[in-house]
Amino acid sequence: MSRNRSGKKPAAAPLPIRDGVAPSYINLPQGEWPDLLSFLLERFPHMPSEVLVERLSKGELVNNDGQAFQLDSPFQCNQKVWYYREVPDELIVPFQESIIYEDERILIADKPHWLSTIPAGRHLKETLLIRLRKKMDLPDLVPAHRLDRETAGLVLLCKQPEHRGAYQTLFQQRDVRKNYLAVATVRQGIEFPYVHRSNMVKGETFFTMKEIPGDPNSETEVNLLCQEGNRGLYLLKPHTGRQHQLRLHMASLGMALENDPWYPEVQPEADHEDYSQPLQLLAYTLEFTDPVTGEGRFFQSQRQLSIHRP
Repeated sequence: MSRNRSGKKPAAAPLPIRDGVAPSYINLPQGEWPDLLSFLLERFPHMPSEVLVERLSKGELVNNDGQAFQLDSPFQCNQKVWYYREVPDELIVPFQESIIYEDERILIADKPHWLSTIPAGRHLKETLLIRLRKKMDLPDLVPAHRLDRETAGLVLLCKQPEHRGAYQTLFQQRDVRKNYLAVATVRQGIEFPYVHRSNMVKGETFFTMKEIPGDPNSETEVNLLCQEGNRGLYLLKPHTGRQHQLRLHMASLGMALENDPWYPEVQPEADHEDYSQPLQLLAYTLEFTDPVTGEGRFFQSQRQLSIHRP
């Protein structure tokens, strides 16, 4: 089923947030089906029919007024069907987030590797957002930005809806200075600091990115902090915010990040769940002017990569 991907409760939701999980919904399209169940069976062939039957029988799907649909409910186009998304046999992520700062408006979480920022795909309750909503009893909590599941480090989350837009705008307008640490091989012949610019577009595989000729739309400053043999600890300063920018730029320079399952080549799916090989990328610092108080803010992750920072 489709769902609300914003990480927040949709307007006029007839169901409350439950265990940190906001209700999701689908819009019933124009068309004719004998009943609601027939539509659901056709729309979601990947879902076992007995699951849909059971959820309807238990009254777990409701309309805009919170009234439960029944097994024989008619199909009515332009109506919403509300429900709680479920992920059977969701894998437990055996690493814990920490809170390094909190006030009445925001909190700064230090996210571990392998933990998604928000629900997506096979990850629902084992995500940073849902864990924190439940643990801290903050149903309105929403991240102002996201980190890849494989990336560890700092995430800013907003506690109050009235201030959410101000903090999200900081990230959208690139008014937050972000530094990352990364571990990769050391390539000879590059003088640091080095600035890499390229034209990034969607790749052919899933959600990967690639570089093509054209005017640059991405820029990263790369600094080598220290070296252990042929491996180095790098400080990366993204001047733009393209998807997978740091991972693609380092791979393009011949310095792919250690344990990256996507760059320079997509690895077999099984390798993506090997908790012993975390991607060596850390969202290390956040610095910005608070849009509400005008204060200067600076936060630093307490996590380490396989080469410790000097």
